[in-house]
Amino acid sequence: MQKLFTLIFLFFSLTSLSEIKGQYDAQAKRVIIHRDEWGIPHIYGKTDADAVFGLMFAQCEDDFARVEMNYIEKLGRMSEVKVEKEQAYDLYIKLIIDANEAKEEYKTSPLWLKKLLNAYADGINYFLKTHPEVKPRLITHFEPWFPLLWTDGSIGAISTGDITANETALFYGLPKPLTQVKYQNPDEKLTGSNGFAVGPSLSSTGN
Repeated sequence: MQKLFTLIFLFFSLTSLSEIKGQYDAQAKRVIIHRDEWGIPHIYGKTDADAVFGLMFAQCEDDFARVEMNYIEKLGRMSEVKVEKEQAYDLYIKLIIDANEAKEEYKTSPLWLKKLLNAYADGINYFLKTHPEVKPRLITHFEPWFPLLWTDGSIGAISTGDITANETALFYGLPKPLTQVKYQNPDEKLTGSNGFAVGPSLSSTGN
């Protein structure tokens, strides 16, 4: 009897996985990713969700490690892939970001938003299924509620009430986290998400 239940479970599991892969394949066929001469991806899809699916697939092609680390950090699991000294940082993140709240927000989201969130996760998961050589450090399946961990939809501007990870470590008697960036010369500190440099040979003035 136990063998029968095991066989039934395996049958439905394999059927479910096959259906999921079929859904991924169907959506992937509606997406075109064209990379120009500089390698920049241009995403074309029949729907907004198709475009999001393609966008995340392309981003994973470029830097899956960064995509995964963003969510390892916001799930408060840095100490699982780095060192125990990150425990204070994980605690700090869990004090300001509630994964359960993100799950509930996903459940109550309007259908149009759910489609985009599903496509977001599906694009990453499809990348992992089609690139078995890529080995995640921790997260092997991405959930559609993950993007809602960003409290205002931004990758950086999360409200902390001016509490720092170091203060969290001090309060709970934990080692200081290693996430603090130290600049030898504060005047040379660069801020912003993107930086660009154009060589003289590519500018109209030669500067």
